[in-house]
Amino acid sequence: MNVNIEEIGSLTRKITVTLPADSVQIKLNEAYDKLKKEVKLKGFRRGKVPRTIILKQFKGQVEGETSEKLVQDNYFAAIAKEGVDPIVHPDVKSVLYHDDGTFTFVVEVDIRPQFTLAQYKGLEVEKVSVEVTDEEVQLELLEKQKNMAALQSVVDRPAQSGDLIVVEFQGYHDGQEMPQVKNDNLTIDIGSGEMDVEFEAMLVGKNSGDEGAHEIDFPAAHPNPILKGKKVEFRIKVKDIKERLLPAIDDEFAKDAGAEFNSLDDLKASIRERLTQLRRDRAEGTTTDRIMQKLLENHNFEVPVRLVAFEVEQMIKQTQEQLEKNGMSLEAAGLSREKLVEQNDEMAKKRVRGDFILKKIAEVEEIKLVDEDMERGFKRIGDIYNMPVAKVKEYFRNRDDLLPFINELLNEKILAFLREQAVFVESAQPEVAVADSAAKS
Repeated sequence: MNVNIEEIGSLTRKITVTLPADSVQIKLNEAYDKLKKEVKLKGFRRGKVPRTIILKQFKGQVEGETSEKLVQDNYFAAIAKEGVDPIVHPDVKSVLYHDDGTFTFVVEVDIRPQFTLAQYKGLEVEKVSVEVTDEEVQLELLEKQKNMAALQSVVDRPAQSGDLIVVEFQGYHDGQEMPQVKNDNLTIDIGSGEMDVEFEAMLVGKNSGDEGAHEIDFPAAHPNPILKGKKVEFRIKVKDIKERLLPAIDDEFAKDAGAEFNSLDDLKASIRERLTQLRRDRAEGTTTDRIMQKLLENHNFEVPVRLVAFEVEQMIKQTQEQLEKNGMSLEAAGLSREKLVEQNDEMAKKRVRGDFILKKIAEVEEIKLVDEDMERGFKRIGDIYNMPVAKVKEYFRNRDDLLPFINELLNEKILAFLREQAVFVESAQPEVAVADSAAKS
């Protein structure tokens, strides 16, 4: 075996492997002998077809199948011989049978980036407050009051802040109807801020049957792929206006909110406990994001293009799945793969670079998954989907499903270590205390 390594990029290697004629011929003979036993041609008994006829009719098929086996059987030996450490599957560029009986295959691989760990322990991270104020508890109570209010249609006045207004709308972009941006019965809570503030304000003073229009310029970072980066005109017609009949916030209100509450104080205590847990969960995520940002700032190195491309494909796949749930395709949403590749490239590079940094830290700190970590991971998924752990494990029998799960659990363990090692400092600017939107559900 002759192996030649060519550097065609800082992290990309072109590997050319040439195999001697005798070993190639052995594999070809095995393939022809196997085919001879199986092939059935008119005028010949099974196993009695002459080699010359098999060569004439099946040479392309045999050489194609044999070339795959020759690559599979010799690739790992070739990279081991040359000390190459690929991190992705080989990209087979060409295979060729030579007149002298030798065989050459060419593959390209990406190798692991080499870098020195900068500071990762004792990173200064701003504290994230988890304190829940009395004002936030009161805001949650008011939200519950709104949700528990009886509704009645308004007939003697126009819409005002606090009303629920039912509209039908059609979206237009560059004067053209957007088939996927329409609704015949959308309920809008005026003054809630759940939609565009100016759009909600435009509805104030409208009567049932009135029409109106409002234009919204959606930013490029908007989460909805159909709307992001577009200026959309919404033409609406008011179908109904409903006002809330708010109940008094007292002990009876608390009892109506849940059988487990005997008094308003019980309800307030439950709200505070839930909001505090939400804050803790959010604080952990925010702290993790800040640690990762500092790690990325401290480590700047090139990452393998094929891993980045794979990450981009995963991100595009998520967008496609999101659209398919709404019965749409990329084309229907006015998107192209080329544009999505461009939009996701930088984030994909950060994800790949971040993963290399975390794995290097795990190597240095000897952070590894143990059986208890896996069991906790299985149980967490079981709790989320209300499945017994045995069923969860059955799902992860497939190696292709298990490896991403293992990687996720390992990264979580590394990040937990980094949070423990972080130095928390007071925020330069006090955080604005606002009730968690998730608590409104």
